[in-house]
Amino acid sequence: MSMSVDERVRSAVAALLHAAGESQSEFAAALGVSQAQVSRRQSGTAAWSLADCDAVAAHYGIDALDLLAGPTRAAESLPAERRRIPARRAGGARPAAVRDGGER
Repeated sequence: MSMSVDERVRSAVAALLHAAGESQSEFAAALGVSQAQVSRRQSGTAAWSLADCDAVAAHYGIDALDLLAGPTRAAESLPAERRRIPARRAGGARPAAVRDGGER
């Protein structure tokens, strides 16, 4: 079962908040809305409008289409300088002890 656009946007916003290490309050202030408005949109009580999606995308430095595509694409599109924790290297390189099943 696929997610609705509303669910994808809510999940993408949650993923971006987490990846950026940003609270709902900080995010709301940056968008010029209240934390309660963000909370209602994230809970599904209210919807993110297309104008909201443009503002969210601009805030995080991503394309609005990446936001609409869902949490994985949105988080992967987040610029490195906006990340709370640096992204893992491509290829999922792991230490030899872990890769070989040994203990570290």
